[in-house]
Amino acid sequence: MPMLLHFGRTQWASALKLSCVALMIFLACPVNSMDVLVPPQIYALNGTDVRIPCAFTSCYKLDPIKFAMNWTYQETSNSTEEMFMTYKNKITPLKSSRFGDRVIFSGNLDKNDLTITILDVQLMDEGIYHCYVRNPPDRIQGHGTIQFIVLTELPPPRDSTIAVAIGASVGGILALLILSMVVVKCIRRHKNQELISDEQKMEEEEQRSK
Repeated sequence: MPMLLHFGRTQWASALKLSCVALMIFLACPVNSMDVLVPPQIYALNGTDVRIPCAFTSCYKLDPIKFAMNWTYQETSNSTEEMFMTYKNKITPLKSSRFGDRVIFSGNLDKNDLTITILDVQLMDEGIYHCYVRNPPDRIQGHGTIQFIVLTELPPPRDSTIAVAIGASVGGILALLILSMVVVKCIRRHKNQELISDEQKMEEEEQRSK
C-alpha cells in the first residue's frame, strides 16, 4: 500500500507540472511548431518497473517512413548523451552496458505516445533522459528533458485510495489538454493559411488593375 501511494502521489505532482508546462509551451511557441510533452521530474523506487512518458502534438499525421525518434541518457555530472532507443522505420532498442535489456517501448505511435519503461530500476539509472522527435513536414526537432531520480526507500504511508483517484483524474485531464492543444493549433494554422491566401489574391488583383 505504501508503494501504491508513493507512485500515485508522484504521478499527481508530475501530472500537474506537466499540465503547466504544456500550457506554457502552447502559449509561448509559434503556431506551426511541434510540442513535446514530458514531466520535468520522475521519482522511481529502486528495483521497480517505471514508465517514462513522452508524447508530442502535431497537426501532421505521423508518417512511419519519415518519422524519427531517439531516446538518450545523460549522467547528471556529464554532458555526453548515450542513445539507447531509436525509431527509423521501426522501434529499435540499442545495445547498452547500462541498461542491457531492461528498457522497452511501451507507448503507442498511433497516439503520438513515445513512452518507455525501465525494468528493475537501478541506482545507476538516475540521470537526465532526453526524448527527441522529428515528424515531417514539421520543420523543427522536438525535444523533451526528464530528470530521473531513484529512491532507496518509500516515504511514510498515507491514504493510497485518494492518491490513486487523483492520479486517474489528472490522467484524464492531461488527455483532454493534449487533444485541445492539437485542435486549437490546427484551427489557428488553417486560419493563418486562409489569411495568406486572401493577401495573395489582393496583391494579384492590384497587379492586374495596374
